[in-house]
Amino acid sequence: MTKKTSKGIVLIGMPCVGKSTIGVLLANSLAMGFVDTDHSIELFLESDLQAFVDEHGYQALRATEEQVLLKESPYGKVIATGGSAVYSELGMAHLKAQASVIFLDLPKQQIEQRMTNFATRGIARRPNQSLSSLFDERRVLYMRYADIIVDCDKKSIEQILAKLVSISANQIAR
Repeated sequence: MTKKTSKGIVLIGMPCVGKSTIGVLLANSLAMGFVDTDHSIELFLESDLQAFVDEHGYQALRATEEQVLLKESPYGKVIATGGSAVYSELGMAHLKAQASVIFLDLPKQQIEQRMTNFATRGIARRPNQSLSSLFDERRVLYMRYADIIVDCDKKSIEQILAKLVSISANQIAR
């Protein structure tokens, strides 16, 4: 597979599921580029996500995220999206047209255990929305957009990476 012709891979899922960590490792394993859209958004805004949400609100962050998603070309890349990417129908349609979308699925309880900075993480959520409510709302969207669902429950990063590499060899980049 060559970088110019390979279909991209887009990772979706809740914050703290490991999209960025696994995305870098997957990109290296497949000799593909890597993009973390949260980082792309911060570069675009010249601000960190939480500061932007504090000043402009979560809907402004989602609108900016859509702009960033629409500018991204997934070919030959692994893209780790922000957890709220799935709120953008246009952004997800754009990515799905050029990439396989993989939902890294982790149970709510594990997300709650991993996320120690919910209030300050820069998450695009309604004011006072709980993590549990956000999880339930987003999981429906992750399921809607996923081409492939990877169960990450009780799996190490190495096990998840091996599964993604196997999936990639069989189904992606064709």
